Amino acid sequence: MPPDAISRFARYFEQLQPADIARLGQYYAADARFKDPFNDVRGVPAIARIFQHMFDSLDQPRFVVTQQLQQGSDAFLSWDFTFRFKNFRRGELQRIEGATHLKLDDAGLVTLHRDYWDAAEELYEKLPLVGGLMRWLKARANA
Repeated sequence: MPPDAISRFARYFEQLQPADIARLGQYYAADARFKDPFNDVRGVPAIARIFQHMFDSLDQPRFVVTQQLQQGSDAFLSWDFTFRFKNFRRGELQRIEGATHLKLDDAGLVTLHRDYWDAAEELYEKLPLVGGLMRWLKARANA
């Protein structure tokens, strides 16, 4: 595995723009798996659809990698994801803190991209209607 594969991927991830989606195959193996709280897909075309949906649904989505750890073919990235909703809370900057587990092959291509973040706290609580219910449930669980 190339020694700079994780740093190279982190830079790509941080600078990702809609036009860059066409280059996913330079970073992901053809049969790579992507899993997050909403998706579980295989293959570069399916992963590309997820990122395209992100750009179609959100204004100014941006990842900032705050930490990188690597051991052999496994790597973890901690990140902050900022964006603005297109359909509501317009203009209000949102922030999600999360982490990604990556597995890389010998060529340095990602074979597994697994995102970890708290969808309830980081997203659902910010949505109209659902947010009020989530905050109420959280308060009840903490009582």
